[in-house]
Amino acid sequence: MRRVAPVGGTAVQDHVALAEIELCGELIIAASAAEDRLSLESIDEVLRVEREPGD
Repeated sequence: MRRVAPVGGTAVQDHVALAEIELCGELIIAASAAEDRLSLESIDEVLRVEREPGD
């Protein structure tokens, strides 16, 4: 028996998961465009991480 998702907007959206997927996609794109491994600073930039002074 084949099941199909019902029509009518019953899908649940997890905004945190969607944001994580988007960031992972951006990281994959950056890594594929790089000629070598990404530095920690490059990864932080892609993921929009702000470091505290002294870190």
